Amino acid sequence: MNPLFSALALATALVASAHAVDAQAATRTVVHAGHLLDVDSGKMLADQAVSIEDGRVVAVKPWSDDATRGSRVLDWTAWTVVPGLMDMHTHISEPAETADVGAPLKISPAQQAFIGAMNARKTLQAGFTTVRDVGVYRGFADIALRDAINAGEIPGPRMFVAGAYITAPGGGGEITGLPPGTVVPPEFRQGVSSGVDDVRKHVDFILDHGVDQIKVIATGAVLANGTEPGKPEFSEAEIHAAVVEAARRGKFVAAHAHGAEGIKRAIRAGVRSIEHGSLIDDEGIALLKQHGTWLVADIYDGDYIEEIGRRDHWSAEILRKNEQTTEAQREGFRKAVKAGVHLAFGTDAGVYPHGQNARQFAYMVRYGMTPLQAIRSATIDAARLLGKEKQLGSIAPGKAADLVAVGCDPLHDIDCLRQIRGVIKSGTPVSLD
Repeated sequence: MNPLFSALALATALVASAHAVDAQAATRTVVHAGHLLDVDSGKMLADQAVSIEDGRVVAVKPWSDDATRGSRVLDWTAWTVVPGLMDMHTHISEPAETADVGAPLKISPAQQAFIGAMNARKTLQAGFTTVRDVGVYRGFADIALRDAINAGEIPGPRMFVAGAYITAPGGGGEITGLPPGTVVPPEFRQGVSSGVDDVRKHVDFILDHGVDQIKVIATGAVLANGTEPGKPEFSEAEIHAAVVEAARRGKFVAAHAHGAEGIKRAIRAGVRSIEHGSLIDDEGIALLKQHGTWLVADIYDGDYIEEIGRRDHWSAEILRKNEQTTEAQREGFRKAVKAGVHLAFGTDAGVYPHGQNARQFAYMVRYGMTPLQAIRSATIDAARLLGKEKQLGSIAPGKAADLVAVGCDPLHDIDCLRQIRGVIKSGTPVSLD
């Protein structure tokens, strides 16, 4: 080969290589963390560099100027960095609860889309980069919101959605307490089921729309007039039918269950998680432990309902049920922590205004958790509930680059998680304005 051509080829290769390195550096972001909580080890690490490429963490190591040469650097040295927070029980597509039981029927699909977009943005800005959204009255509104977020059309957390409630006629997943003669449109009753075959049919119908999990209303509800939290609304066989049908499609079932008997039916039927668990007894806690079933208990809500419900004249029935379940739920939660039950952070956001999710951390610590346990419940443990612990839940190489900066050390002051200073979801900084 002509030496001149060889030299030109080598020069071209070197230039191309240099350009490739420059391009790689241009796409790399390094977050310089003053302190970083490794939820996998439980250690607080000082002066760390988190390298991010293509939305994923590629390295976590002690800070070094050499390691960051040519990269975009975010200076978070004044703050503590934790993994993106995860709320396993939200209703982002819904407006906040009010005294008007018919409110879901009074907003149009277009209005609901705007409400969902607003709630999603508030949730993300509060540091919650992933949520499990466990039901919506207007069927499949949550799917549209999830897909808009995934497409980058609106800001919001990563959503795992349920689409519609599997509920008994007139049960805890129905819009109840309406004036006589009110007609509820079919789009609000997509999963109303009676009997095993009906449950199976509606689970298939909901799964066909592309949901991420199934939500079964196993007992009455605090916030549904005419239903009682302690009363089972599905048999064990009906819940099991939902579990089997969902499993056939690779999906889990989450069970709304307040009452002790309904909780035990749902656990024995094979659900992935018990939501609320307000009136759980010792046998139910033992079953949770035996079956490895998760408990997602919204132990902040009772105080909000008591304060705002009384101020705004919510129905006497709802206030009564809230009073009967609040302290019982917290005591059950305390026992579950002591028993070593799988616990994941879930707030029932939508009962109270969205974006205030982190209020619950202090309650979890007050009722038995250490600050680290509470944080893990909203990070790596929440990821395990989803079956996504290899992709989410901690700041580690190969996982989604979801990071949150807070203004102090949450291991010493758990309320610090309400002091959000910065949010990154999938490697992209989130505007807090």
